[in-house]
Amino acid sequence: MDTKLKIGKYELGSRLIVGSGKYKDFETTKQATLLSGSELITVAVRRLNITNPDQENLRDTFKGTNVKFLPNSAGCTTAEEAITTFRLTREATGIDLIKLEVIGDTQKTLYPDVLETIRACEILSKEGFTIMAYTSDDPIMAKRLEDAGAHAIMPLAAPIGSGLGIQNPYNIVFIREAVSVPVIVDAGIGCASDAAYAMELGAHGVLTNTAIACAQNPMIMAEAMKHAVIAGRMSYLSGRIPKRPYATASSPIDGMIQF
Repeated sequence: MDTKLKIGKYELGSRLIVGSGKYKDFETTKQATLLSGSELITVAVRRLNITNPDQENLRDTFKGTNVKFLPNSAGCTTAEEAITTFRLTREATGIDLIKLEVIGDTQKTLYPDVLETIRACEILSKEGFTIMAYTSDDPIMAKRLEDAGAHAIMPLAAPIGSGLGIQNPYNIVFIREAVSVPVIVDAGIGCASDAAYAMELGAHGVLTNTAIACAQNPMIMAEAMKHAVIAGRMSYLSGRIPKRPYATASSPIDGMIQF
């Protein structure tokens, strides 16, 4: 029997984490999230609308559900910006489970600035935040983030929103072996098979946004992602057969009639 996904002091029944961007409205965001079975939705702090009660609020949309919010520092390009963002967010909302991302290339790849991420992680972890850190698919940097206090490592599969799927599967495996905290494959997932593959590689979870929000039918894709993550996890736990260059008969040859 599988265990729950544990990130610091938090436990999640679903290993699928979803995003809140790119949907046509908040109600669609809610319905797709519920169909995905996810218990955690990441959201840019500016979309939480924690200052203006007269504007529509995504948190209000999810009242009465079991979905938790995962504030992220999208748009931040320095450690200082991310640290300030999360300090203000916790002060306003009480939320201390965060997705730390510091972007180094804001124009083309949206790749993270891992050095700035590590610097922010060191400070935020000392202040009691539970940190899920978005990073490149570099196992050395993943280990350094863990040492800096990250409670989960979130390597990209491919550039954010690209839908390219996992470009470096061996790196995901190397990261899985390098750290003792959960590994959540983040960014670049394009379809359900990508999510299943990530889980079969040994990832503890998957985060996806664009693949669901921008699908021709977000509701169906959300449910497909739910089943893909479950299937991939079960496949990983069951242990795949070794690959062989030649065929092996599935039926015994004992007792065959000899001519």
